[in-house]
Formats: sequence, structure tokens, C-alpha cells
Amino acid sequence: MIKVLTAALLAICCGANAQTTINKYRPGVTPEGAVYYLPKTALRIVVQVEKTTYTPGDFCIYADRFLRLKDVETEKTVSYKVTTINMTSTGVADTSKCYSIKLNPKSSATNIRLADDGTLTAINTDPIPQETPAEFKPAPRKPAVNPRQYMSEDILAAGSTAKMAQLTAQEIYDIRESKSLLTKGQADFMPKDGEQLKLMLEQLDTQDKALTSLFAGTTEKDTTEHVFIVCPEKETDKEILFRLSRRLGIVDKDDLSGTPYYISVKDMHSVPAAEPVTPTGKKKPQNDGIFVNVPGKITATLSKGNRMMGRFELYAGQFGHTELLSGELFNKRYTTKLTLNPTTGSVARLDAEQPK
Repeated sequence: MIKVLTAALLAICCGANAQTTINKYRPGVTPEGAVYYLPKTALRIVVQVEKTTYTPGDFCIYADRFLRLKDVETEKTVSYKVTTINMTSTGVADTSKCYSIKLNPKSSATNIRLADDGTLTAINTDPIPQETPAEFKPAPRKPAVNPRQYMSEDILAAGSTAKMAQLTAQEIYDIRESKSLLTKGQADFMPKDGEQLKLMLEQLDTQDKALTSLFAGTTEKDTTEHVFIVCPEKETDKEILFRLSRRLGIVDKDDLSGTPYYISVKDMHSVPAAEPVTPTGKKKPQNDGIFVNVPGKITATLSKGNRMMGRFELYAGQFGHTELLSGELFNKRYTTKLTLNPTTGSVARLDAEQPK
């Protein structure tokens, strides 16, 4: 929800000065007016983890004997692995950059837009709409097939598990022979057209996979999404972002059962620190105008051990410096529209038109 503060609501804040007045916010000292923050840039890291569950089949111990399937596991196992890592940036209020605006009738800064957390987004115009991250939706899972529905009467009537496994294996071989004959066009009852042939082969394939799963077991995969928010204040080298255990999934940072995944942040020093000055070379007064960010460029690297998982370059408000837009832009001689980047706090657009 966007908060709108108009001159009419803040008429009691009017002063004698004809320009917008800016003061560093100090509790109990700040004059009445609109208080705003500039944003700092947070990293939103989205990690997708795939969970693989293997369940052994009822006849797993006979897999090699009857179907020549080697090294079939006989115990249930669960394993996790990272499949994708993506990163985007978002803006959060920087409480170290808090300012107040005292409005008066002679100022054109009459419509101030603040985000829900109090960050300044626009003046005299609409803010840039922020995109809501897409909600994660796992892929729909196919309904499980019960292999026993494809067992013949003889299999179900067998007196031992070994005999059931033997008869099931024979049924699998019969199904595979039928598929081979249909493919070669040598079956006793060939379908009339290609569509019927396709349906028959699909049905035989379903039966084959279902009965074979009694020996080879079944594997199910589920994907979950985990979001980590990191707001770097300085350069970091291999700070633990999270740990992943192959058997337990994502665990606490101090849980040594998990393999650590790191984040490193490097300041590219793209913006030199500078004192705000006027065209005449004199320092600008710090109580006249609108503060904005001049963000600096950083590189964020995600890694697993020495293996790089992703490298991202972006601009962050806290790695640059602030600049003061002159209050002259917001006097009645101009109709000024200011839009800030909601992620970095930099000027996205500034229109200053002199009335006709």
C-alpha cells in the first residue's frame, strides 16, 4: 500500500522558507513533516532442492536372479541435491539514511510517495511498480500405479514370494515379446491403424514398468524452493549462506552434517566517494533538497567449496553514497517530478518543467 502525503495534510508544517527543507532525522529534534528512508539493496537468493526417494520393490532380492538387474538396492533411501540457484535484488529501508521533509505552500513537493516501510519512491508522480516474485508451484505428480493390478491369477495364487517373483518375471518377458511382435508387425492380432497400435504399445509399456518396479523399485522426485535474504553491508569472502545434507536436506548453518554453500560479495568501487558541491565549488547546504542514493556496483558469487554456482553483478545503494538534489528543483518556478529506483534509491527519472 502506498502512503500519500499532500500539502493540505501537512499545512501545519509550513515555514517561512520558500523551499523544501531537509534535516537528518533525530528523535525529538526533527521538525514536523514527512520522514522518509532511502533504501539499501538486499539480495534475494532462491534455491531449489530436489528430494529423491527410492523405495525397493517387493521382489528386489530376486532382481538379479530373474531379470538380471545388477546392484538393486534393498533399503529405502532419501537424498537431496541443489538443482538451481537464482538471485534477484530488492530494496529495504536503510535506517541509517532517514530524513524529514518540511513542506510549505511555496514548495512544489506536494505529493510524496512512500512505500510501506517508509522508503521514498516518488514525488509528484507515480512510483515504479515493484514486481511480486512468482509463487513457486511444484510440478504435478503422476498418480502412482499399483503393479498388483497387472498380476495374473496364477501369480496371486503362488504359495511363496519366490514363486510369485518367478511368475511375475515370466509375465514381464511375455509383455516384452508382445511389444516386439507388434513393433515388427508379426503379432497374431495386429491393430487396424496406427492410433490403435500406439495405444496398445503404451498399455504394454505401462504394464512392463509397473511389474518391473516390483524388482527394480520406484524412484520419486520432489522439488522444494528455499528463499534466503541477504543484505550485505561490506565485502565478505565465503560467508556461509546455508548447508545441505545429502540425507536431511537444508540444515542449520552450524550443522556440520551439511555441505556449506557460500556467498561472497565484492565491492567494484565503481562510484568514488564525493562531497556534494555547487557549480561554484562551494559545499551544498545539507538542509535544502532531496537526498538520493548513488549506488555502487558489486559482484555476488555463490559457491560450493571451490566450485562456483553463480556469479551476479548488480548495483547496491549501501555501496555508493548519497547525493543532494537541490531544493531549487522543488520551488514554485518548476513542476518537478521525481521517481526513484525502489531497489537502489537512485534517480530513475527526473522531470523539471518550468510553468508557461
